[in-house]
Amino acid sequence: MWCVAVVNKIKQIYLRQLLIPALAAIATVALSEPVRGQTADEIEGLAEIAVQEEIIVESEPESSSLLAQETETVVDVRETDESNSNSATVVIETTTEATETFPLPKIHEEVEGEPETNQAEIANPESLVSLESITPDSESTESTVAQDQPPAQEPRVLVAEVLVRGVEGELEQLVYNTISTQPGRATTRSQLQQDVNEIFATGYFSNVTVVPEDTPLGVRITYQVEPNPILRDVVIQTIPQGEGERVLPESVVDEIFGEQYGDILNLVELQGDIQELNEWYRENGYDLAQVVDAPDEPGEISQDGVVTLVVAEGVIENVRVRFFDEEDEEVDGRTRDFIVTREIELESGEVFNRETAQRDLQRVFGLGLFEDARLSFAPGDDPSQVVVNVDVVERNTGSVAAGAGISSASGFFGTISYQEQNLGGNNQDLSAELQVGTRELLFDLRFTDPWIAGDPYRTSYTVNAFRRRSISLIFDGGEEEVELPNGDRPRVVRTGGGITFRRPLADDVFSQPEWALSTGFQYQRVSIRDADGELAPEDELGNDLAFSDDGSDDLFILSFGAVRDRRNSIFQPTDGSVIRFSVDQTIPIGSGSIFFNRLRGSYSYYIPVDYTDFAEGAEALAFNFQAGTILGDLPPYEAFSLGGTDSVRGYDAGDVGSGRSYVLASAEYRFPLFSFLGGALFVDFGSDLGTGDNVPGNPAGVRDKPGTGFGYGVGVRIQSPLGPIRVDYGLNDNGDSRLHFGIGERF
Repeated sequence: MWCVAVVNKIKQIYLRQLLIPALAAIATVALSEPVRGQTADEIEGLAEIAVQEEIIVESEPESSSLLAQETETVVDVRETDESNSNSATVVIETTTEATETFPLPKIHEEVEGEPETNQAEIANPESLVSLESITPDSESTESTVAQDQPPAQEPRVLVAEVLVRGVEGELEQLVYNTISTQPGRATTRSQLQQDVNEIFATGYFSNVTVVPEDTPLGVRITYQVEPNPILRDVVIQTIPQGEGERVLPESVVDEIFGEQYGDILNLVELQGDIQELNEWYRENGYDLAQVVDAPDEPGEISQDGVVTLVVAEGVIENVRVRFFDEEDEEVDGRTRDFIVTREIELESGEVFNRETAQRDLQRVFGLGLFEDARLSFAPGDDPSQVVVNVDVVERNTGSVAAGAGISSASGFFGTISYQEQNLGGNNQDLSAELQVGTRELLFDLRFTDPWIAGDPYRTSYTVNAFRRRSISLIFDGGEEEVELPNGDRPRVVRTGGGITFRRPLADDVFSQPEWALSTGFQYQRVSIRDADGELAPEDELGNDLAFSDDGSDDLFILSFGAVRDRRNSIFQPTDGSVIRFSVDQTIPIGSGSIFFNRLRGSYSYYIPVDYTDFAEGAEALAFNFQAGTILGDLPPYEAFSLGGTDSVRGYDAGDVGSGRSYVLASAEYRFPLFSFLGGALFVDFGSDLGTGDNVPGNPAGVRDKPGTGFGYGVGVRIQSPLGPIRVDYGLNDNGDSRLHFGIGERF
C-alpha cells in the first residue's frame, strides 16, 4: 500500500514547516491509500513499495520550537531493494529559516508496520474546535485574543482544501480573490478572522460562516457566504414625519442610487451614495440635513430589496429674536420681535436653508436698526429639530440737533431737528425740523411706516407736512440777471402736505420684485415772495411769476408712479437696467384753478466691461435717457430746469434752460482706482426742445439761456458710509468749467 506511505510522507513534509528539522535519519513508512491534491507527481506511477527516509533530529525542547519558514521538495524516488518491489527511497530537499517560537502541536508519524491510526490528526484537535465559529471582528474578540492567546502562540493548522459555498460565478471568484487562506499552507484563527472581515468589506454579503473539517490531508476550510438581496428601491424617510419637510426630489434619489437597482446590494457603494446624498444637501444650502440612519451592517438589510434611509433634514422648530449689547451680553431690546421675524423667510416647520438665511440676514441688517445681525442654533424640544436664533445688536436710532445763525434771507434764526428711525420699536421713521427766524417760520415734518402692520404685501406709506422756501432755478441763472422790482431775487415758498403709498408688485414679500407702484395725494400752497416775505407776482420786466395774478396758487396733485428695477446693485450698479415712469395730475380747484398733466420717464442701462487691469473692481458702461412734458396749464415755477450737478455737468444749476418739455442723455465709463476710490468719464446732453418760450413769462428767454447744452469731464467716487461721494469736473460747449459735488451716482 505505497500510496498511504506517500500520503503520510507528504504530510510530514508540510507539517515539518512547524518544526526545526535537521534531517538525516532513516524511517520506514507504509503506504496504503492513494493521495489527492499533493505535488509529488513523480511517485504516482510507482508500485507499492516501502519508503525509507534518512532523518536526523537534533534535540529541542518539546514544548516549543522556532517557527520555521521552510520549503521541502521531493526531488527523487528510487527503489532500495530490487528484489522487493514494495521498497523505495524518497529523497527530500529542505530549506529552513527560523523566525519565532510557538508551542508545538503533537505530530503522529506512521512507520512501516505500524497501524494506520490518527492519519488525519495533524494538529491538536482543540485548535480545530476553536475555528468553528468565525464572525466579523469586534472589540471583544480582539480583546480576548490579546489577553488569552497572544498572536505569537496561536496554533497553526495545515489547510488541505478551501471551498466557497452559497454563491457562484463572479461573486465566488471575488471571495477566492479576497481571502488569504490557501491550500497547502498553514493558517490560524486570526487569519480566518481576517478573511471573514475582508469578505464583509467587499460589501456584497450579509452573512459569512467559516466551517473547518478534519480530513486525511489536513483541514478543509469552507466559507459559507450569503449575498445581500437585489436592490429594488431606496426610500427616504424624513424626521420628524409630517407635511412639507421633504426637500429632496425623488429624481435626485433615483439619479444617485439608480445604478445599483437590479444588482446585488453593495454596502460599500451604498455608503458612497449616501455621502453623495449628503453632499447634494450641502450644495443646495441645506447645511443641517444629513442621513442619520442607514444599513451599514449585514444584519440591518431587509430581504425585500428596499433600503430605507432616515434623513434629518434640519426642520426648524422655532425662530427666536435675541438682543445683545456690545459686550455680547443678552439684554432686552427696544425693537419689537415681529419687526425682525417678518423679515425672516425661515419659519417653523420648514427646512433650514443657508441661502435663504443669508437673504434673511441681509433684510434684517437692511432695516438700518442694528449694528450687527447673525444667526445661531439651539436644539429644539424635539432632538430632530432646531431652533434658529436671530441675534442682533441694536444701534442708536435717534438724534437731536440744534443751531443758530444769521442770513440776509432769514435774518437771525434758530433751528432744531429731531429724528427717530425706530419709533416705538416699530421701525417707523419720524423726522422733524423747525427753523424760526426774525422774518419767517419754516418746518418739515415727516412720518414713514415702511411696512403697514398686518399687510401681506409690504405696503408702505409716508405722511408729510411742510413749509419750505427756495431760490427757484427757473428764475435764476443765465446770462441776464432778472430780479424783482425791489431788487430782490424771487423766492418760491411752498406750504402743504400729503400722503404717498408704495408697494412692490410681488406675491412673495421675500422676493426681489422687478416692479413697484406708488400713488398719493398732495396739496401745496405756492407763493412767490421777496426776501422780506412779501408777495411778488411779477419780475422787474413785468413777467408773471405765478399762475394767479396775486402771486399765490393752489395745487391739488394726484400722483402715480411705476418702477421696474433689474439692476444688480442699487448703490453701484454694473449690470441690468431700471425704468421709471410718473404721472402728476392736478385738480382745478382753489386759487388759480390750475389743471395740468405732467409726464416723466427715465431709462438707465448698465453694461459690465473689462477695459483695464489698473485695480481690482467692477467696470461698467452706464447710459441714461430721460424726457418729460407738461400738458395743460403751466405755472412757470413748475417748468423743467436743465443744467447742473444732476443734469448737464459743466453748467451751473439751471443755466441750460427751462421749458415745457425736455430731453436729457448721459453716458459714463465707471472704473476702479483703489479699494475706496473709483473714477468716471462722462458726457451729458440736454435740451428743452425749443419749448422755453411756451412757459408763461418766458423765464429762460429773458435770462438768455441757450436751451441746449453739452458737457463732458472726469470724476472720482469716494466710498463712504453715506454712499459714494461724487466729485465731477465738467466742461461745457461754451468752454466754461464747473466742479460738481453729490451723494450717490448720477443715475
